[in-house]
Amino acid sequence: MSAREHDRPVLALLIRLVGIAGLATMAALIKLAADRGIHLLELLFWRQAVALPILAGWAMLNGGLATLGTTRPKAQIMRGVTGLVGMVLNFGAVILLPLAEATTLGFSAPIFAVLLSIVLLREQVGPWRWGAVLAGFLGIVVIAQPGAAGHQIPLMGALVAMGGAFMIALISIQIRDLSRTDNALAIVFWFAATSSVLLLPALPFVASTHSWEDWLLLGLIGLSGTLGQVGITLALRFGQVASVIVMDYSSIVWATLFGWLLFATLPSSSTWLGAPLVIAAGLIIGWRERVLHKRFADQRGAAGGT
Repeated sequence: MSAREHDRPVLALLIRLVGIAGLATMAALIKLAADRGIHLLELLFWRQAVALPILAGWAMLNGGLATLGTTRPKAQIMRGVTGLVGMVLNFGAVILLPLAEATTLGFSAPIFAVLLSIVLLREQVGPWRWGAVLAGFLGIVVIAQPGAAGHQIPLMGALVAMGGAFMIALISIQIRDLSRTDNALAIVFWFAATSSVLLLPALPFVASTHSWEDWLLLGLIGLSGTLGQVGITLALRFGQVASVIVMDYSSIVWATLFGWLLFATLPSSSTWLGAPLVIAAGLIIGWRERVLHKRFADQRGAAGGT
C-alpha cells in the first residue's frame, strides 16, 4: 500500500496541531531553562533521554517493544543525525531570539522545501511557488531589518533560525520517506536514541548541579517535546507534507502568548509586518503542492483507465 492510500487529511491536521502545541510549550521551557544557566548541549541530551523510557513504555502498551524495530537502520540513523543538527539550530534560535521572532523565522521551512525539491528532486517550479519564495524571503528581511537602527534582531540569531528552518524542511522529507515502512513511534524512538548516544560524550563537560526546579524543567522539556515530536511525525503518516505543515503556523499564537506571560515580551512591529508575508508564502506553497499532487494523481488515474 502506498503512502498516499494511508492519507486521512483531517486527522493529520488535528494531530499536527496537538504536536505543534507540544513543541511550542517545549520552546518556552527551553528559553526558561537557558535563562537559568543550563547549557544547550545538556538541554538537548535530557530532551532526548527523557523521551526514551516514555516511548518504550508507550510501545509496551501498544504491541510490545517489537513495534520500535526498523528494516532501515541506516536511514533512521541518518534521520537522527540530521535531526540533531536541526535541534541544535532550533534550540539555539529560541535561546538567541524572542519566542515570536524565532517562531516566525522557522516558518520559512516551506520556502526551503521548494528549494530542496529543485536541488534534490530536480522538480520544475513555476511562477506561483517562485513568487511565494520571493515573498517569504522579503518577509524575513522585514523581520530581521538588516542594517536598521533601533530595534533589530541579532544577525546570528536570525541565521541560526533560518538554518533550523532549512533542517525542518529536509527532515520532513526524510520522515515522509521513513513513514512508508516504519511507524511514527519507531521513527521518534530511533531519533531519540541516536541523538542521545551522540550527545552523551559531551555531557560530562557541560553538566552542572541543578535545583529541583531545574530538573522539573528538564523533565517537562522532554515530556512536551516527545508529545510534539510524536504528533508531527504521526501527522506525516496520515497526510502530505504540504498539507499538514499549514498547522505549524498555529505556533505563532503560542509563542506570542508564552512570550507575554513568561518573558514580558510581545512581537515587534517589524515582526507583525513581515510575519504575514512569510506565512502567506508557506500557505501558497502548500496550496500549490496540493494542486500539483491532485493533477498528478488524476493523470495517473486517467492513464490507468486507458
